[in-house]
Amino acid sequence: MRKLILLATLALAAAVMPSALASASPAPADASRNTAPAAAPTAAQLLAKTSGCKQVSNGKYKTDEDASGKTVAVCDANGAVFWKADMDIDCDGQRTTQCNEDTDCCFQDDTAFHQSDGKPLNAAKLPYIVVPSSSSIWKYSSSGLKGGGSCAVIYNGKVEYAVIGDTGPSQIIGEASYATAKDLGINPDPSNGGTDSGVTYICFKNSTVSPIENHSNAVSKGQSLAATFVNNN
Repeated sequence: MRKLILLATLALAAAVMPSALASASPAPADASRNTAPAAAPTAAQLLAKTSGCKQVSNGKYKTDEDASGKTVAVCDANGAVFWKADMDIDCDGQRTTQCNEDTDCCFQDDTAFHQSDGKPLNAAKLPYIVVPSSSSIWKYSSSGLKGGGSCAVIYNGKVEYAVIGDTGPSQIIGEASYATAKDLGINPDPSNGGTDSGVTYICFKNSTVSPIENHSNAVSKGQSLAATFVNNN
């Protein structure tokens, strides 16, 4: 009799167990919660959004002091401004093996914007770009740009995410740090490096990378803003 009761109990448990397990198993995950972040835009995707120019600068810039004419306009876009120019090498800031009075005839031991500890930026280590000092041509601050702002620099199919780290001559545009050039495959030597053309600079309005010297933060911030730029233009 006890065996019969035991068998009946086991049979009842077997019948109940599948439904119990089903109710205890976790519900399927919400697919919307597991969506992977969008991939960073490619160089081609970014360049496709800079094919035209809604000029925001009052005139154009030279690429170099001895350039024969003014050829570079600053263009407005949704969430950013951009320009297409050359790249001169900025080696200003902290003295390093790569950047000093011996390697750069025009070396200055300071940058317009400083690290979180108050020191000048390190051009050999930190990818940053140079914006022209404010003038009647263009005031970068009027376009929502500031020190530590996020930028994408594109050259030869590569994208480098950098910060706004220094200001330059008011009539010239197209300059970036030693580290920016090196990462893009451009000769970074301040005395004979750089490239004469083919560089696109996209700077995102009202953006800030903090701290300014953290390149990892610049990359993650820049990739997110670049994706928004591609989607909104």
